[in-house]
Amino acid sequence: MAFDGVTVSAIVSELKKNLTGGRIYKIYQPEVDELCLVVKNRTEQGNTTSRLVISADASLPLIYLTGQIKENPSTAPNFCMLLRKHIGNARILSVTQPNFERIVEMQLEHLDEMGDLCQKKLIVEIMGKHSNIIFCNSDGKIIDSIKHISSMMSSLREVLPGRDYCIPATQDDRLNPLEVTEEAFMDMVMKKPTSIAKALYSSFTGLSPLLASEICHRSSIDGDMPVDSLDDDGKKHLFNNLTWIAEDVKNHTYKPNIIFKGKEPIDFSCVELTQFSDYEAKNFDSISQVLEEYYASKNVYTRIRQKSVDLRKIVSTALDRNRKKYQLQEKQLKDTEKRDKYKVSGELIHTYGYGLEEGAKKLEALNYYTNEMITIPLDSQLDAKGNAQKYFDRYNKLKRTYEALTKLTEETKTEIEHLESISTALDIALTEDDLVQIKEELIEFGYIKRKKTDKKAKIKSRPFHYRSTDGYNIYVGKNNYQNDELTFKFATGNDWWFHAKGMPGSHVIVKSNNEELPDRVFEEAGMLAGYYSKGREDEKVEIDYLQKKNVKKPNGAAPGFVVYYTNYSLTIHPDISGLTLVSD
Repeated sequence: MAFDGVTVSAIVSELKKNLTGGRIYKIYQPEVDELCLVVKNRTEQGNTTSRLVISADASLPLIYLTGQIKENPSTAPNFCMLLRKHIGNARILSVTQPNFERIVEMQLEHLDEMGDLCQKKLIVEIMGKHSNIIFCNSDGKIIDSIKHISSMMSSLREVLPGRDYCIPATQDDRLNPLEVTEEAFMDMVMKKPTSIAKALYSSFTGLSPLLASEICHRSSIDGDMPVDSLDDDGKKHLFNNLTWIAEDVKNHTYKPNIIFKGKEPIDFSCVELTQFSDYEAKNFDSISQVLEEYYASKNVYTRIRQKSVDLRKIVSTALDRNRKKYQLQEKQLKDTEKRDKYKVSGELIHTYGYGLEEGAKKLEALNYYTNEMITIPLDSQLDAKGNAQKYFDRYNKLKRTYEALTKLTEETKTEIEHLESISTALDIALTEDDLVQIKEELIEFGYIKRKKTDKKAKIKSRPFHYRSTDGYNIYVGKNNYQNDELTFKFATGNDWWFHAKGMPGSHVIVKSNNEELPDRVFEEAGMLAGYYSKGREDEKVEIDYLQKKNVKKPNGAAPGFVVYYTNYSLTIHPDISGLTLVSD
């Protein structure tokens, strides 16, 4: 994510438009490090009410306008009470961004206790773990802050009541990308002994690695290459692309967007990101909408990954154990390959051993299976019959080992495939309800012990429901139980069944309505089968498909496991960005 100076400039532009001239109607603090301001304003469109969310959370600092109403705690914290006292009805004079830093400064005007007009500043620093919300008087003295930073916590800057406010120390030699000249660019940036992208983001204030990579991509330059690999034309092209982006920022020409990889958001920006041409870009009217949707969507994936940590660890441990066991069993199985050689040796001794001298140590004989002469080592203490029996004993022992290992190896392989299918289901899971069903499967197969106090969980998760471009309903199982239910209880004989070939993944069912399906439906169902499989990151995935009536379930097979003997195949790119997910 790139909450850099460019993003802050877009936020400031939006706040200027919506808040300047407005009055602060309400102030509340829903979280320890979060502040909400309700601002009423008169604009050309009439009276408006804006809700500003400011978060100084170390892991997720934010500032954006929202339409949602956050809960107002019954007891206000001290910082909130202080702001209500001083700026409870203040007018917002201006919103600025000092020196293109990740700082938003709001100039406020209000009446003091004596009824005199005076000014204050509310300063928001969006700087990762150093983020803060600081309240100052007109002279720059800190009145209070949502986080107090003492000299014990930071040797660079104290943020305490009574101290003078100063902008956080940054590298003195950093340039402002909105003001840089070509001469300064060539002298200070293009002479750094580092990669091109790093030279950009380490030389400019407010320029993130994401934006540095974007400038390189627009210049058709590999950002990982060293700076000294560029010729003069390449450096000039790089400067021009930086300048064009800077011009858009100065003109407030923003293109807020989120980049999605399938359904998962992977990055956002307020400028067009051409480097992600393989992914879907969703455009928005405002950067606030981008921030609100991005972090809400990202939070879904982050929360589920956190919730599934224990389940993933159980599956991963079981997979590692079974893979090691499978490797050992295969090695032992390979050692049994010489069993037939012992059998042949025993037969040849029986055939040719009548002429052996007492105490013989070897027998040279014609192998009538291959028509070749071979030498068979003998135990000089045994006669021909004893040596033959010794070889037959070795053969029978290896034969028994081979039969037992063949069965065990197949069982271990099946268990690995089952665990890999559960691992894929964990990757697909989007809600806590999805995890409940996966946990039930792990309990059923003995990977997790059910506590005596635990009741069997109520299953609320349902398969994904998509609608094809031609209006056909397509269903996707999220886990093995849902795969079984879709294939053997929900689908009818003439419905079509899809699955990624040779890898764990979802069963995909297309309800055919006893009609002949258009080719596009097969392609779209194939995309879903590829995306909801272990191969979702691959460029191409091979998909097997056939009518449901030809899909069978072996007796005693784990949930989600099927067999089929005749099928069609297609190869697709697993991109489902154009498909419609139906909310049932």
